Amino acid sequence: MKLQKASLFALYAVLELASDPERQLSATDIADNYGISTHHLAKILRTLVRSGLVQAVRGAGGGYRFAGSVNRTTLLDVIDLFETLDSEIENPNLGNQAGRPIMEELQSISNEIGDLTKAILDTITLETALNSSRQQN
Repeated sequence: MKLQKASLFALYAVLELASDPERQLSATDIADNYGISTHHLAKILRTLVRSGLVQAVRGAGGGYRFAGSVNRTTLLDVIDLFETLDSEIENPNLGNQAGRPIMEELQSISNEIGDLTKAILDTITLETALNSSRQQN
């Protein structure tokens, strides 16, 4: 599965902010930490603010702060804000029906893989991901 850049950048931002919910960071701080575009990240942060996962802090020294629940928010919750994980296989337009059973079976397998992926992402909370990343360091 390949995530769109917006989903990946949102995960970077949310996990960075959730790692210390009392701390606030600017979009530039986060973007610099991950080598990504500040402009693109700012758009993503606006979506995260509208969702309630992130709070925008205005004024001098402002920035962004995590506002969600680190032990209830899952990776899928964040990804769903930016894309729909689709498991559909593009089938060529066959002139006859001879290939239909194979196409249908491959689509069924693809759907099952997509469902399993979503189920796994829906069980991994931000807290779990952060704990796992801390153990690797």
